[in-house]
Formats: sequence, C-alpha cells, structure tokens
Amino acid sequence: MHAQLSWLEASVIGLVQGVTELFPVSSLGHSVLIPAIIGGSWAKDLDVSSPESPYLAFIVGLHVATAIALVIYFWRDWLSIVRGLGSSIRHRRIEHDNERLGWLLVISTIPVGLVGLLLEHTLRTVLAKPSPTAVFLMINGLILFAAERWKRRAANRDLAVENLPDSEDEVISRLPIRDALLVGTSQCLALAPGISRSGVAMATGLRRGLSHESAARFSFLLATPVILAAGVLKIPDLLGPLGDGIRPQVLVGSLMSGIGAYLSVRYLSRYFEDRSLRPFAWYCLIAGAVSLVLVNR
Repeated sequence: MHAQLSWLEASVIGLVQGVTELFPVSSLGHSVLIPAIIGGSWAKDLDVSSPESPYLAFIVGLHVATAIALVIYFWRDWLSIVRGLGSSIRHRRIEHDNERLGWLLVISTIPVGLVGLLLEHTLRTVLAKPSPTAVFLMINGLILFAAERWKRRAANRDLAVENLPDSEDEVISRLPIRDALLVGTSQCLALAPGISRSGVAMATGLRRGLSHESAARFSFLLATPVILAAGVLKIPDLLGPLGDGIRPQVLVGSLMSGIGAYLSVRYLSRYFEDRSLRPFAWYCLIAGAVSLVLVNR
C-alpha cells in the first residue's frame, strides 16, 4: 500500500518547515501540531510518531532544501570557512579567523550529530505526539524569555561582543571552544518536538555573551551541516518503500521549503540586528497553550 500525501499537504508543510526551521519556533513542533489540529486526513496522513513514518522521511527530506537555501544565502561565508579548514589542515595551524570559525563549527556539530543518530528514533516515537509537543512549544517560549533576561544581566559583562567593531564572523570565531561547544550541544534539546534548534542555540549564544545578531548568525551556520546531514540520511528512505507514492510531492514540498528558508534567513538576519526574541517567546507560549486545548478537545 502506497503512502498518501496530497499536493496541498506537501506544499503547506514544505513552506511551514522551511520558515519555522529558522524562526525560533520549532519546525518539527509545527509539523506535529498542524495536522493534529486540522484533523481528518491530515492527522492520518501526517503522523510523525508512527514507527515507519513516510511523513517523517518527507519532512526530514525537506531539510536538504532548507540547507541548500542556507548555503546559497551564506555562500561567501561557507567558501571562506571551507578554505580556512583546508588551510588549517594543510599547514597544521589555527591562526586566522576563518580557520578558527571552521573548527568551532566542526566541534560544535559533533554532539547533536551523535545524539541524533542514537536517540532520534526513540525520542520521536515517544514524544512526537500533539500534547507533549504543545507543552514543549510552551517550554521553548520560556527558554526564549529566559535568554532575554540573561542578556540584560550580561549587558555589562566583559564579553559584550556586540560592542566590538569586527565583523560577525570575527566575533563568533573568538568564542572560547567551551562556549561554542555549549551552543552546539544545546541543539540536542531540539530533538524534542516543540523545542527550536535555532531558538536554543541563540539562547545559549546570548547566555555566553553574543549579541542577538551574532547569536543568530552562529545558529544559522551551525544549522546548515546538521539539517543537511539529517536530510541526506533520510534520502535512502525516500528512495525506498517509504517514498512510494510521495516522491513528486517531496519535490514540491522541497521547493516550498527552500523558498521559505531563504526568505526567512534573509529576514531574520536583518531582524536580529536590533530586535529581540520576545515576540517569538510570546508566540510559542500562546500557540502552545491554544494547541494543547485544541488537540485535547
């Protein structure tokens, strides 16, 4: 029996995934809650918690498009980072900012990669249900509020990097390895649906003294290899039995996801130059509470 996924479902979820992957509001949380709230065939077709879910393969496959959009937007940064890593390996040194930034990204990506490989299936089947997801979305809102509170307390710290005149990549490259590793490790929390990867990474970055702009940029750079790897790992599933009957819809969803992700990162990179996480925190609290009521009515 072939999996079912309508063109409308693929288009809507693709666009939502691309946007919410980068906004600090949890893409997986929305992918769980939207079908549950709509109900009917959406709730049946788009159940991410089933043991062999073609829907999960679909939404994780969309990550490839999201990652490609990030690479396109940050192509100059990634070109510099790849060159820096190559230079560092070739000359066996870590001297320049692009070399240090490259290794910080490598080191910071390892924890979430390992935890994802080991626990993703277990956490999804146990937690990716509407009620827990709504609760986690509210917790995500509290994390964002806490991050803003931490930022105010840290305004006069010596590590107030937003006052430095350097570029954002130079600022990020000066993070101590321990702090960068903490930011990367915090992404593991996003394995719980409703917790945003970009949100917790930004919150941890603010806690370690980064500005909103630097924290957002670091979270976007960190997200690229993580979501690209997650998507690539699911491609074999889409090419196998789980992808039967939905491959054309995957292409449409991926197109929508890529467009949504590109427009989102372009907007957010400017938004966080002088604005805070509070609007997203309020959104998560309200959306989580409303969703909890609607899925249990």
